[in-house]
Amino acid sequence: MKLARLADEYIRFKRSLGMRFSTEPVVLKCFCQAMGDIDVGEVSPSQMLAFLNGKGPITTFWHQKFVMLKGLYGFAVARGYATSAPLPTVLPKRPSGLVPYIYTVDELRRILQATPSLSSRLNPLRPAIMRALLLLLYGSGLRIGEALALTLADVDLSAGLLHIRDSKFFKSRLVPIGSRLVAELEGYARKRRQVLPCPGGVDSAFFATRKGTAMSVRQADVVFRRLRGWADVHREPQARYQPRIHDIRHTFAVHRMTSWYRQGADVQRLLPRLSTYLGHDNIVFTQRYLTMTLELLQEANHRFERYAFPEVSHV
Repeated sequence: MKLARLADEYIRFKRSLGMRFSTEPVVLKCFCQAMGDIDVGEVSPSQMLAFLNGKGPITTFWHQKFVMLKGLYGFAVARGYATSAPLPTVLPKRPSGLVPYIYTVDELRRILQATPSLSSRLNPLRPAIMRALLLLLYGSGLRIGEALALTLADVDLSAGLLHIRDSKFFKSRLVPIGSRLVAELEGYARKRRQVLPCPGGVDSAFFATRKGTAMSVRQADVVFRRLRGWADVHREPQARYQPRIHDIRHTFAVHRMTSWYRQGADVQRLLPRLSTYLGHDNIVFTQRYLTMTLELLQEANHRFERYAFPEVSHV
């Protein structure tokens, strides 16, 4: 069987199981193009390794590609299309994972203060779009993809609710937002309807380009990097990763936890609620977001001291 035909059959099979399977087809198509018009069994271990290695240093993407191709060849072997998989048996050490950047309130304020500099003749509403988007991300903890997928109909400001549709893991949910954020979004929504076209009526994008179409994650990321540079928010120069727009979601979770500690709230009881609000299926996913910042660590220590010291005094 030709490699390209195998990849098509594998993709159809995965999607028939209800999987979204959106990233894998891109990698599999690149793999087929790199190997050429050959049969499944003609791919050599050296060709496979060259594709996995790519150009430049080994990154976590190496392991992601390996898992995708292991799935492809597992499918092929199970159906008799191949007798073995030309995958390497010794894997390189996985690079250290990306550590989310937790913005301070001052850094977020500086980034917001930089938004007026985005104004242009082609899109005079861009400053308002980015300000509303950043405030929404920090005020609701949405994923950047969820925020940009919102339509006018999804944003019910009279009820203070956001309807997140068919998000990660094919889940939909309602996300309540506070009155201050509602007021900010109401001001933006009025300008958006006045200035930008609505080609799909109420199903038009809430965060739109000058043509009225939905802003892409890549577009938002490019603009955010400019804002971050103007606001002078960055890691040390030698860092592998600079702060991302998605890190605002992590910041929301950490700041919420810090606030609960300061209020003396029952954090263990509230953590499952935070997990539900963020759209996680399991509290374990939420715990990964809670990067231990110095501020959060101090609040946790203060909580422990208030609990432990009275007990120690009686010893």
